[in-house]
Amino acid sequence: MINNIPKPNIGNTFTVEDIRKIRDWHYEVLKDATREERKEFYNKGAAHFYEGRPLPKTIRPGET
Repeated sequence: MINNIPKPNIGNTFTVEDIRKIRDWHYEVLKDATREERKEFYNKGAAHFYEGRPLPKTIRPGET
């Protein structure tokens, strides 16, 4: 189950403290998530990088 926790406020000047806030938020959001929920969360976040491009081929262990 992915937790609905509001995203942290990040300042105009990106600092080490902002990185800590993001890491803490990620931990809280995903700490009780299943493997499939985590996969969906990360794929959804990366979707805009792949917009208009073919998706990369997934290589499983033992495949070439």
